[in-house]
Amino acid sequence: MIKVVAACGNGMGSSQIIKMKIAKVFKKLGIEATIDHMSVGEAKSAASGYDAVFCGASFVDNYKIKNNKTKVIGLVNLLSEAEIEAKIIENDIK
Repeated sequence: MIKVVAACGNGMGSSQIIKMKIAKVFKKLGIEATIDHMSVGEAKSAASGYDAVFCGASFVDNYKIKNNKTKVIGLVNLLSEAEIEAKIIENDIK
């Protein structure tokens, strides 16, 4: 099982919506995942404990992760399940 976090500016509404969209896509792809949501600020310090961080594309440069396992996935359209699915496949998240 992989561990994923959805991050947005404040860690409230948008990250919860992203979390639900990510969960739906992982289920469709048959990938078991634990998904949390939080603000970008919280996620920056917690990111190394996750396999993947999903956030808006404009926030990707905020993450300076020193391990080789955590992937930071920037989304242009936070609500697009097609984009989320493409990014999961492109980044080989499983």
